[in-house]
Amino acid sequence: MNPTSKVRTLRCVLVANRGAVAARVIRALRQLGIASVAVYSDADVGLPYLREADVAVRIGEAAPLDSYLHQEKLLDVARETGADGVHPGYGFLSENADFAERVEAAGLCFIGPSPAWIRRLGHKTEARDFMAGHGMPMAPSSGVLPDDMAVVAAAAGQIGYPVLIKPAGGGGGIGMLPVRDAQGLAAAWQQARSVAQRSFGQAELYLEKLMEQPRHIEFQVLADRYGGVRIVGERDCSVQRRHQKVLEEAPAPNLPPEAVAAMRERLATLLGHVGYDVIGTVEMLHTSETGFVFLEMNTRLQVEHAVTEQVTGIDIVAAQVRLACGERIDAVLPAPTPQQGHAIEARVYAEDPVRFFPSPGPLDTFVPPQAPGIRVETGYAQGQRVTPYYDPMIAKVIATGSDRADAIRRLRAALEAFQIAGVKTNLPFLLRVLAHPDFADARIDTALTQRVLATPALTSTPAPKQTETLTERAA
Repeated sequence: MNPTSKVRTLRCVLVANRGAVAARVIRALRQLGIASVAVYSDADVGLPYLREADVAVRIGEAAPLDSYLHQEKLLDVARETGADGVHPGYGFLSENADFAERVEAAGLCFIGPSPAWIRRLGHKTEARDFMAGHGMPMAPSSGVLPDDMAVVAAAAGQIGYPVLIKPAGGGGGIGMLPVRDAQGLAAAWQQARSVAQRSFGQAELYLEKLMEQPRHIEFQVLADRYGGVRIVGERDCSVQRRHQKVLEEAPAPNLPPEAVAAMRERLATLLGHVGYDVIGTVEMLHTSETGFVFLEMNTRLQVEHAVTEQVTGIDIVAAQVRLACGERIDAVLPAPTPQQGHAIEARVYAEDPVRFFPSPGPLDTFVPPQAPGIRVETGYAQGQRVTPYYDPMIAKVIATGSDRADAIRRLRAALEAFQIAGVKTNLPFLLRVLAHPDFADARIDTALTQRVLATPALTSTPAPKQTETLTERAA
């Protein structure tokens, strides 16, 4: 908490990201009257949001380490363009405390939590220790473990199988591997170490008790730099494939309202007491037996923030910018924000809908749906190319309805109308999930997609037209 903070006026912000989140941030900056600087790699030349920014600057070659992860280049662009703030989006450097510190050391406003909070809560085991020390309920887990299988096996035995191997410094479900018995531990451990090192630049791992079929619930945090905190809504992100979220919705259906309200109040009190600031998301698992247990905290904007925006009317990105500039929470959110209606988001990926391998290639046809209650976030346009260098998500489709059934109906119609050719997509899979009776009846948990894939596709669910990839054309 910094009681001496003053409100800062930003004139120009560097958007240190790409794709849908860059487009989203640029839009929010324009609404706030702040100029934007977009950066792009050689793989992203010509993407439509670059024209929407006030300035667009080439940042490097296609590989992330040569472009969106290259801290010195990003800071150079900020200096050269006169930017006085940096918005990291999500992914890439958004939870990199070193980058946040370098931005602040350069005299710029880092539009995210203070570097100290990113450092403390961005590391999974340190976050768990911190939150446990403040009374948050926890599932059994270990600390970071050495690469010594005797120590790892002892920790797994103490926690009790099944366990989940997790990277301490990662996110997005990358490198997470379930292990159901001692025989599979060593191979899974080495595989997870390799993935963590390759994806996050560090191979630290820990073990966590694998909860069978929990709900994945997250609470959206907005906070000022004076101890003021609002928990502005909860989301259900249980529909996942390989620990990667696929569908998200707000509010979370079929949870005890009193338990949700109590957790919102508890989190606001805790985070206000310790002085957490700007933006974050507390992710939790929930079962009827355990109630809520802490999973992790993301110290950044979330991919799925739009569903909370749709049911609260809050512009979360604009609020993030204003809070980072030192405004008080009561000025940014002067009135209570009850959730109204229901919103569901589908992540559309360029990937094979059966094997779920990435499907890079040209967007020969790319016509997003337009209909009442439908919002589409994307960084692409027809004629652009999906490259293999970055995450294959090409759009988010958010449907808002008067209730959950209405939102499902609108989302199904929108996904059926989404015209994409040149790459394969997961649209058929998304439609299978939406048509499954468990999803329709809100019997949702992290194992739902396994049940969907085990169920023959419903003949009444039309599949959007798919085309082969360039690789398959060549073959």
